[in-house]
Amino acid sequence: MALKAYPTPTYWQRVKIACHYLLPQLSITHVAGWLAEQKWGSVTHLIIKLFAKQYHVNLSEAEKTAPSDYITFNEFFIRPLKAGARPIVEGENTIALPADGRVSEYGCIVENQLIQAKGHFFTLETLLARDLEMAEKFKNGNFITTYLSPSDYHRVHMPCDAVLKKMIYVPGELFSVNPFLAEHVPNLFARNERVICEFETAFGPMVQILVGATVTASMSTVWAGIINPPRPNEVVEYHYETEGEKAISLKKGEEMGAFRLGSTVINLFPQNMMTFAEGIQTGSKTRMGELLGNFNK
Repeated sequence: MALKAYPTPTYWQRVKIACHYLLPQLSITHVAGWLAEQKWGSVTHLIIKLFAKQYHVNLSEAEKTAPSDYITFNEFFIRPLKAGARPIVEGENTIALPADGRVSEYGCIVENQLIQAKGHFFTLETLLARDLEMAEKFKNGNFITTYLSPSDYHRVHMPCDAVLKKMIYVPGELFSVNPFLAEHVPNLFARNERVICEFETAFGPMVQILVGATVTASMSTVWAGIINPPRPNEVVEYHYETEGEKAISLKKGEEMGAFRLGSTVINLFPQNMMTFAEGIQTGSKTRMGELLGNFNK
């Protein structure tokens, strides 16, 4: 894959990028996490109200519809939705979108390279924490990167029926993952903190990755709870039984994890396993449960 030259940033864009490199990312994230867990009564409710107004959050679709219904900001941020608010696409061969957000990039993995943004590419090996066996399964496959903005619903769901095989916590940086920095910070998703989840499906392996970011104070999964903090300085692997009573089986549309403040989800599929739906386009809005694509029979 030829690496195209990406647009040269303007002076002020370079300043903005430099600031992100210089920010004390971990300290800011710790403070944000602490603030988001405080129970400040009417102050918390006012913050939630102002946040919802600023980012056009649709609280009418949440189980709790008033800012005063939430004890902490985090409780508001990972608010569950009303039953039926996100219908799950039907059909054994269909794949559901895992999250509300926007398609950052999607398409073919050329050999081992994925596109991050215009002119930026990164490899399966770096994304998957040098797990070469896992990376080999997805060469020349397909991927989709979904960016969750502050206004979005921040629980992440399963795109298909699957059984959990492995989870890997990868320490890393905490750059913001907004579209601007995705265009200007090389290897952004492969250098940020992340949680890699490998699943077995009826059609083959599938990976779903939760990518951390600045002020993303924690990520969680339904089977392990909050993964971070703590934040160990080494890669940590967890292996799971895929058969029997201890197997962790999740159905299409079931919740699998959540972000405490916004971030990105990346899905990987092997070569010839699936075909994207016609409505999937870079920059297009996503709603959890709608059609991502179809498994090839």
